Amino acid sequence: MSTPVSQIKVALLVRVSTLKQETDRQVHELTEYAESKGYYIEAVCSESVSGAASHDKRTGLQEVEELARSGKIQKVLVHEVSRIARKNSIAHQFIELLEEIGVSLYWHSQRIETLLDNGKRNPAASIMFALLAEMSRNERETLSARVISGLNAARRKGQVLGRPKGSTLPPLQLLEKHSDIVRQLSKGKPIRDVAKIVGKGVSTVCKVKKAMAA
Repeated sequence: MSTPVSQIKVALLVRVSTLKQETDRQVHELTEYAESKGYYIEAVCSESVSGAASHDKRTGLQEVEELARSGKIQKVLVHEVSRIARKNSIAHQFIELLEEIGVSLYWHSQRIETLLDNGKRNPAASIMFALLAEMSRNERETLSARVISGLNAARRKGQVLGRPKGSTLPPLQLLEKHSDIVRQLSKGKPIRDVAKIVGKGVSTVCKVKKAMAA
């Protein structure tokens, strides 16, 4: 069945850091939003790559850019700004490209778009995007610095460092991979609540908690 000419076409951009993680929750929530607005989903562009990866490794991002350039979509939907990139240069280049060709970017966590209904730039969205992109970058750097500092302190005390029981990753990589879990546990939230919030298994949350305690 052909798509109505008047129907807005969108692409979903979803990203996780590793192949062991899933994009299901992002796709589900963005699909629900698109359907509620009557949008036609032209493509779901999915990636399993670090948000700090260079542009040439971002196949999903490149796919969205090509769809936008070719005029096949009018909007790009992402779950949150950090799913675009954790490098400011990549994030800003992406949003500037979309704005130049008149494609609006919507991020679900704040429910805001970069272009207004009349096609003009949304000043509030631009300010918020810049702030969130910077917070996303700092979040990753801060987490890495804290973990490294903790490991160095443990070594000075003569503690034996290694993989937490039941984990297949060293503590640093485990915490970097699941920074969303670290944030929620740091707020003092129960393990099961954290699992529901981030959309991951209870066992994964437990592993991260053990790594944090180490």
